[in-house]
Amino acid sequence: MFPNSILGRPPFTPNHQQHNNFFTLSPTVYSHQQLIDAQFNFQNADLSRAVSLQQLTYGNVSPIQTSASPLFRGRKRLSDEKNLPLDGKRQRFHSPHQEPTVVNQIVPLSGERRYSMPPLFHTHYVPDIVRCVPPFREIAFLEPREITLPEAKDKLSQQILELFETCQQQISDLKKKELCRTQLQREIQLLFPQSRLFLVGSSLNGFGTRSSDGDLCLVVKEEPVNQKTEARHILTLVHKHFCTRLSGYIERPQLIRAKVPIVKFRDKVSCVEFDLNVNNIVGIRNTFLLRTYAYLENRVRPLVLVIKKWASHHQINDASRGTLSSYSLVLMVLHYLQTLPEPILPSLQKIYPESFSPAIQLHLVHQAPSNVPPYLSKNESNLGDLLLGFLKYYATEFDWNSQMISVREAKAIPRPDGIEWRNKYICVEEPFDGTNTARAVHEKQKFDMIKDQFLKSWHRLKNKRDLNSILPVRAAVLKR
Repeated sequence: MFPNSILGRPPFTPNHQQHNNFFTLSPTVYSHQQLIDAQFNFQNADLSRAVSLQQLTYGNVSPIQTSASPLFRGRKRLSDEKNLPLDGKRQRFHSPHQEPTVVNQIVPLSGERRYSMPPLFHTHYVPDIVRCVPPFREIAFLEPREITLPEAKDKLSQQILELFETCQQQISDLKKKELCRTQLQREIQLLFPQSRLFLVGSSLNGFGTRSSDGDLCLVVKEEPVNQKTEARHILTLVHKHFCTRLSGYIERPQLIRAKVPIVKFRDKVSCVEFDLNVNNIVGIRNTFLLRTYAYLENRVRPLVLVIKKWASHHQINDASRGTLSSYSLVLMVLHYLQTLPEPILPSLQKIYPESFSPAIQLHLVHQAPSNVPPYLSKNESNLGDLLLGFLKYYATEFDWNSQMISVREAKAIPRPDGIEWRNKYICVEEPFDGTNTARAVHEKQKFDMIKDQFLKSWHRLKNKRDLNSILPVRAAVLKR
């Protein structure tokens, strides 16, 4: 159901080379010498092995040039090409990968209020000289099941549905991000041949919008890496590679030395902003847990989207500024839907422990959604009532001082005594590693602002039953 190209998994090998664990990442630890070798690879990459330029066509639009090799741009030779061996120059004209790749046209939205689980991509393997995931040759759309959007019999529910249908991420948006991921993986594998690049976060978990950034996770091994030393060094090499060899295709690359360091950049072809981390494997696991929740019940995605738009409008959806991350907001919505007198969502980790175990190998994580059937809830609340109930729950019912939000347990549980939870204003449990996803809210002023916005918005919406009273819909649509 979730094939390998979107996941950054390795290609299918020839039959005579296959074995049972060929998808498993090598457990080898990158030693100091191997990191030195990676730096050597960066400085002395064999350009004769670089991937040639490909033309990518979106529907009937004129071709767009993307490539993993920045040294071959158009017909004009760059100065660096003068030093290439003869075979390296010939590859430009005789590469087996020169034929254009045509991406299927965007499927238009139907007039009916129906949508399917967005398909992921499938590619057929063509042997490649750099042992990377091959370029797109053929894309097959996989539609596991159709989900009918809920009916909207009142004005507020109608507004929520219209906002959702206008702003939800389209298949074309996901394609652009996947194309960028594929090309970047080729480049990064010149530095770290055994690495894999995964698309994670809102782009893939079902809660993305047209304006969602792309999140990428570079996996160099399945074991944790030291984020302060090893991850920073790896990202330093990647950042340098982006700056020197990919400046024609990537702009504004920045190395952010945070607790979990990232490289931020913008892809010039898709115009998408990306954040790239190293070995944040829990992000891969929770992407598919959230994706399963997203398509488990037809009210989940519209409700999450409108709440994210509301929080962003009121400036309480930015972890870098001491407020709530989008991930924390999604978990808060799921928790609310789990704790209703008649729950709309269950705990997937309780019902299907074998599908969402933190011990599952990465190459099996994508299979989880296909093992879970739709959830049939007896709760018939409409979207408007659920939005109002969400605001009321966190404004008047949830005990911020003593409770922790737990999607894993499908209930509010007592706060742990660990140091990570002390003096924290909001506690949201990460479903896999048990950390606090809302730890960014560390100032009382920001916490009070968040609580105040829940309370004010609840009162306004209860009195007017109009989404514009808490979120200017036209402005939200323009932002997409």
